[in-house]
Amino acid sequence: MSEEKARSMRRTVLWGFLIAAILAVLVTALMAPEWRGVEPPEPPPELGAAPDFRLINRDGREVDSAELVGAPWVADFIFTRCALSCPRMTERMIRLDEMEPGGVRRVSFSVDPEYDTPQVLQLYADSWGITDPGWLFLTGERDLIRQLVTEGFKLGLDDEPPPGAASPDEPILHSTRFVLVDGAGVIRGYYDAFRPEDLNRLARDYRALAAGS
Repeated sequence: MSEEKARSMRRTVLWGFLIAAILAVLVTALMAPEWRGVEPPEPPPELGAAPDFRLINRDGREVDSAELVGAPWVADFIFTRCALSCPRMTERMIRLDEMEPGGVRRVSFSVDPEYDTPQVLQLYADSWGITDPGWLFLTGERDLIRQLVTEGFKLGLDDEPPPGAASPDEPILHSTRFVLVDGAGVIRGYYDAFRPEDLNRLARDYRALAAGS
């Protein structure tokens, strides 16, 4: 074989390797969209100011809404005597940590404050194995809570439903939505606690707000 022919064959092999490498990179890029620089999610729209409050936490400490400024948080509205929707809501609030590894700030407001004393709320949290001291369980005066929920968060609440409208397992009618509030105290979203797609949207929106904090 002549020297010229040998050099030609080496060039052909090298070009073949080069083309194969380029194709491999292109295929890998197409199969891995995260390599293409996924844009961060857009923050959710502003829906109005969250209400100010001063309530009592499960540890007996008075909590002012101003303490929550600076980072997003998720609220729900439950009561410890509720045997239907509230346990399911608390279970889903716990699971928010699975969708947001960095942790989620959570605030659970009792809609049955005359029964749900701080001690009762602490026992409820303990029964779920909740050890996060940053997860607030708040109670206060009945009229203040009613105003906070209905006028402040714009959610339904009927703590004296007519006969037949509620069940013994859930004597208070209340919203099963989670509410996302940003670090400036602005409501940014409402999410059905029992719809997986809503919980996924909540996790995405929380991350978007946390990234911009």
